[in-house]
Amino acid sequence: MTAKKIELQAERRTIVGKKVKRSRAKGLLPAVVYGHGQESTPIFIDEREFRKTYKEAGTSALIDLTIDEDKAIKVLLHEPQEHYLHGGPVHADFYAVKMTEKIETAIPIHFTGTSAAVEELEGNLIINKDELEIRCLPADLIPAVEVDLSALATFDDSIRVSDIKVPETIEIMLDPEEVIATVAAPISEEELEAELATDTTEAEAAAVEELGKEEAPAEGEAAEGESNEEKSE
Repeated sequence: MTAKKIELQAERRTIVGKKVKRSRAKGLLPAVVYGHGQESTPIFIDEREFRKTYKEAGTSALIDLTIDEDKAIKVLLHEPQEHYLHGGPVHADFYAVKMTEKIETAIPIHFTGTSAAVEELEGNLIINKDELEIRCLPADLIPAVEVDLSALATFDDSIRVSDIKVPETIEIMLDPEEVIATVAAPISEEELEAELATDTTEAEAAAVEELGKEEAPAEGEAAEGESNEEKSE
């Protein structure tokens, strides 16, 4: 998968505090740029343009960020802060990379194809990871990696890290034997009922044990109670 050039325009930000909130209302998103050869610089970005860029680049593709009329710099976007109610972005961080120095990041795994074990044998697809931790030079970064689920034909099949193909310039920072995806056999009604019964029994036992702890007097309380009884005798 070849990375395409992604560009974003920004302007330097000099205001802080409540004025930033008013700028958000005008459609400007506050952000900061920092990293190699780049002083920490507060900026504003058009929120609509930011949303488009974030959708396209995510946190795993290089962005050509231009601040005012300066020369564009290569940056990676970190996960933006989101509003706790509506989920919209409220702040973003951009990390300026050094093109001659390797970086460690995570790229998304895009699953393609269909599994015969799911479609024909009615198994349950289990995805253990949806990101791949990698290390490479910024110029060699790819936005995502594809994994074909058609390799899962039976319940004995699995897709491991070692099965994922990436360019030689990229190092995968995971155990090669780690399972990315597999298919579990469908569970019967009898097995489901037995599992639910076991869960219920364990939950009841835990509740009884907890209740016993709450009702049992502390050592100090017990000693005090015994002492009072002795006095009354």
